[in-house]
Amino acid sequence: MATIKDVAARAGVSYTTVSHVVNKTKRVSDHVRNDVEAAIRELGYVPNTVARSLKQRATLTIGLLISNSTNPFFAELARGIEDACYQRGYSVILCNSEDDPEREQAYLRVLLEKRVDGLIIGSTGENTTFAKQLQKLRVPLMIIDRPIAGVDSNLVQVDHEQGGYLATQHLLELGHRDIGCIAGPSTAIVSLYRVAGYRRALADAALPYREELVVESDFTCEGGYQSAARLLARSKLSAVFAGNDLMGIGILRRAKEQRISVPEQLSVIGFDDIELCRYVYPALTTVGHSIRRQGELATATLIQSITTGCAHRQITLEPSVFIRESTARI
Repeated sequence: MATIKDVAARAGVSYTTVSHVVNKTKRVSDHVRNDVEAAIRELGYVPNTVARSLKQRATLTIGLLISNSTNPFFAELARGIEDACYQRGYSVILCNSEDDPEREQAYLRVLLEKRVDGLIIGSTGENTTFAKQLQKLRVPLMIIDRPIAGVDSNLVQVDHEQGGYLATQHLLELGHRDIGCIAGPSTAIVSLYRVAGYRRALADAALPYREELVVESDFTCEGGYQSAARLLARSKLSAVFAGNDLMGIGILRRAKEQRISVPEQLSVIGFDDIELCRYVYPALTTVGHSIRRQGELATATLIQSITTGCAHRQITLEPSVFIRESTARI
């Protein structure tokens, strides 16, 4: 493997000059820089980033810990984070906890051992031990999408309560009055916020909150599919608000199997606006804010904290309704 001295010999300069070109620590002439870069390409030289990070006390690396990589929301979020990091000269180390508290804690230790400059956490938010670990961190931290109780850090999230309100209000404006809700797990704070928005919209329309019209599930297609069977067996509904888009897609499948026409007989609205919503049939109406934009904003804010040491920022994004084919006037 080529060394920095090999590059220096090929380019006819000192290895200190090569170091300045690689690390951008001192300006050199365009002619010299071109010679050094040509030598690097010819020899296939790879800088020792570990040694460089020890010297500069920076790795230009962001640790990203998410709870479920199979959820398209987190996949799209990671894409936005990765793009924003690449544009700023940072790399990303991705860890997926699979909603496992022990794995979540283990991966946090791994990322810290890698000497990342900052962390972005997309957690379920229910692990108190994990929260205590985060409270003790000395590296800049960004929490995204799901707040973690007791952790004071940068935060980027959608207004979940307002999103639940807008989703339900959309159904109400279409004339629906018997509106069911398939909520996420009650242990997830975002689920509680979204249901609170659902309840507020009903109250504003002078409609009662009916417990029999609300079913708790998990944030998966299977969860929506199974919960829709229970909910549709309980009451005659004209519309359903799903706590996320995956559950909404599960509802579409169940409705098809039960020969319930969407949206003619049942309107369905989701939450998040994952890209898949545009391509299921019928295309899913949903509420949310650009997921990739959330990732980009979280990254920019975190890197600003890393480079300037500025105070924590709490950013709440306003959701919008994206009307497609799964909702219609009753």
